[in-house]
Amino acid sequence: MQAVNIRQLKNNPSQVLRTAHEDDMVVVMNRDTPTALLIDLEKLGLPDMLSVKLALAVALFKNAAISAGSAARMAGKTLPEMLTLLSNLGIPLTTTNAEEAAQDMSIAREWLQQHT
Repeated sequence: MQAVNIRQLKNNPSQVLRTAHEDDMVVVMNRDTPTALLIDLEKLGLPDMLSVKLALAVALFKNAAISAGSAARMAGKTLPEMLTLLSNLGIPLTTTNAEEAAQDMSIAREWLQQHT
């Protein structure tokens, strides 16, 4: 196990990731306090890495941290497959609430009236 400080991580993230891949893990230190742990997912030896990547992609999309396209790439799925999966899990594909949707429809109707 190796420790790096935040400056090292910011200055050379590729090297830190390579270290995590080559060693077991890398501890990221903020001053003298460990704040993060980098572990190469392949090194975990999990029997079903595809399921781990899929679960991670779904969780990140659900928390609005990544787009559906990024989630699909992370999970190794096509965009239509990912959208279907998210929909089947009951995860909203948009963050628009009913009020915003009604406002968008109103704007669209006005535009159509002006351009037809």
